[in-house]
Amino acid sequence: MQMVDCAERERHLRWSRFRRAHQAVAQRCHIRRRERQTTNAPASSVPRIIPLPETVALSDESWERIQFLLPPQKPAKGRPAHDHRRVLHGILWVARTGAPWREVPPDFGPWETIHSRYRRWRKEGRWQDIIAALHPLKARDEPE
Repeated sequence: MQMVDCAERERHLRWSRFRRAHQAVAQRCHIRRRERQTTNAPASSVPRIIPLPETVALSDESWERIQFLLPPQKPAKGRPAHDHRRVLHGILWVARTGAPWREVPPDFGPWETIHSRYRRWRKEGRWQDIIAALHPLKARDEPE
């Protein structure tokens, strides 16, 4: 009986030493990865939203002007995207109020969807075209 307890204890100690060593390596790797992410990302790559306090709401006329600038509502593969007009209302709400993305009212959809769509459209250059269609003078003022 005593031999079994010693063997079990030894197995437990080996496992404990292995786990601590593994966690130390994982922590070092995590710290290095975070350092690479923060040093490689230039400050200008963080998409700032252009303040548009004069945009009250998206009228039908404005929607007609920018609708063709957006990607297809239903992609070729996968599930359909959230309604572009509703998401665009959410993006414009953030631009108008200057509020954080997390405070977007649920009427516009999930804030994560709105933020990711804004970032995607900004990266693709669509956001610049949307701003140019809504506010021709404002689009020229935005830094690239």
